[in-house]
Amino acid sequence: MSLQRQVPRVLDEEHRTHLHLLDRLERSLARGQEGDLAALAPALRRMVDTEVLRHFAFEEDSLFPRLLEAGDVGIAALLTQEHADIRDLCEELRPLLQALCERAPTPAEAQAFKPLAFELVERMVSHIQKETMGLLPLLDDLLDEAVDGELALAYANG
Repeated sequence: MSLQRQVPRVLDEEHRTHLHLLDRLERSLARGQEGDLAALAPALRRMVDTEVLRHFAFEEDSLFPRLLEAGDVGIAALLTQEHADIRDLCEELRPLLQALCERAPTPAEAQAFKPLAFELVERMVSHIQKETMGLLPLLDDLLDEAVDGELALAYANG
């Protein structure tokens, strides 16, 4: 996919970074190697605590209203609902990731972490695919050069 506008390109780069991390997480979970999970925990916590929430807020506050104005109600509604579901999942994962960052997890924490982490992988990968195939091309067509530049700068500074 060849994106022309800055905003879709930046979001696509973030998606690729998240997909790489999620792939590493999924492989570590499948192998059952807790040492790998501990090594991934800081990056996962950063993704959950800041990157995902910042990315979602930017889309909801700055991009989805533009989609609604253009008549693309369905995709904005679907992605907003997915954001809410992923945020809820991240809230459940946050204390477990914190524990993984600080120490070896207790057996109960490890048992609780695995299904939540698999769910995060599943939901995020599916969500990113929808954004990559639906949202980003729409934005590439919808945003003019001036608005794209303003939004890209706002996102970079936000």
